[in-house]
Amino acid sequence: MKKFGLLVAGGIAAMVLLSTIGPIAGMVISLAILYFVIKQFLKTKSTAARIGLGILGLIVLSSAASNAPALFGLAAAYVLYLVYKNWNDTKYSEPVKESDPFVNFETQWNELHKNH
Repeated sequence: MKKFGLLVAGGIAAMVLLSTIGPIAGMVISLAILYFVIKQFLKTKSTAARIGLGILGLIVLSSAASNAPALFGLAAAYVLYLVYKNWNDTKYSEPVKESDPFVNFETQWNELHKNH
């Protein structure tokens, strides 16, 4: 049952990821351009260049904001990662050994009675 749930979640996440490849690419490109615009804005001393770079930065920022569905694609990629990570995960736990001396004494006493 766990594998079926992981399969369904992975299938839905894969469809969402594939449908948002375009917005993801657009957001990556616009954020890269925005990074270089901000870098140039901080280097520039001229007021006219700062105004021009500020306007260009706002245009590129609005372009990045229009690719907001890319965030769903990134969330879907993370869900796919979790599905991949948990696909063969087994829930095996070691039996806990009691450190209480009385419990150990009782188990040894029971073993002695079984042998005789």
